Amino acid sequence: MNPQAQGGWWSRNWKWFVPTGCLGLLAALLGFVALIVSIVFGAMKSSDAYKEALGRAQASPSVQQALGSPIEDGLIMSGSIQVNGPSGHADLSFPISGPKGRGTVYVVANKSAGQWTFTTLAAEIESSHERIDLLE
Repeated sequence: MNPQAQGGWWSRNWKWFVPTGCLGLLAALLGFVALIVSIVFGAMKSSDAYKEALGRAQASPSVQQALGSPIEDGLIMSGSIQVNGPSGHADLSFPISGPKGRGTVYVVANKSAGQWTFTTLAAEIESSHERIDLLE
């Protein structure tokens, strides 16, 4: 009797290695994308324009009445912030929510001499589409 020749490692294990390797690469790619997104959103949320806009929305009696209290910010934002030393521009929108509902804060601001000046700062309530001016 001649024993059958044993194949190499690859010929014995390719059926589990190929799918596992592909899933591993896919998981690494998704992790990388999640890391980049969290860095970008973290940078935007750490900006003074975002912090001030969120603070004004949370302190607004009209927004508190419409959404309830406490008012929390959401995870996903859109827009852009460009800062170059003491000057810059921000054009953002981000979700907020409270016990009674949800809304969106819209921000357009310019930074000059280290100071942000808002040209647009409004909260739109999702259920009623009411816009609350936060500049007043």
